[in-house]
Amino acid sequence: MTSPDTGAGRHGQQTAKRGFPVLVLLPLVVFAALAALFLFQLTLGGDPQKIPSALINKPAPEFDLPPVEGLTDGDTAVAGFSRQDLIGKVSVVNVFASWCVPCRQEHPLLEELAKVEGIQLLGINYKDKPENARRFLGSLGNPYQRVGADTGGRTAIEWGVYGVPETFVVDGEGTIRYKFIGPLSPESYYDVFLPELQKIMNGNKS
Repeated sequence: MTSPDTGAGRHGQQTAKRGFPVLVLLPLVVFAALAALFLFQLTLGGDPQKIPSALINKPAPEFDLPPVEGLTDGDTAVAGFSRQDLIGKVSVVNVFASWCVPCRQEHPLLEELAKVEGIQLLGINYKDKPENARRFLGSLGNPYQRVGADTGGRTAIEWGVYGVPETFVVDGEGTIRYKFIGPLSPESYYDVFLPELQKIMNGNKS
């Protein structure tokens, strides 16, 4: 004996079927809303320069980067560097890559920075192929005294890098004192970065 096919039963089944796609899409809708909120905070709601770094006023991590293969300055090979090379002099460590468009935009300012007396400008070449790094520096000029090849990106992670380019100022004791996130512009270079660098060179660690 078959059970009666009531209208209420058919209506309930239809409602369930219509509701199923909504339940499937709900997590996607929530994710999209959270992503939009994060993007708003990142691009409009906050200054990326105010992102805190856990390494400020702490020793630079231990690392030992090999040189970029085949990179030379004239007839002299450009050396890689390690944490030990940060000791004894104020260092500016710039994280860059040939595939990074903002790196190309800030490059003329790095050439200006290389002329500042009393510092050494060092480059971390991030997840790059040596031939591309050589071509990049060969066409734009090499402002770095040393360039370390971080082909796997491990050293950049240990430095707390969010993305390229980023620039750190390390004092003569090997302590990270300042971090600039993103590409330097003429305004940020002269109005923000250089004053911070000068304070560190003068021994003001606040």
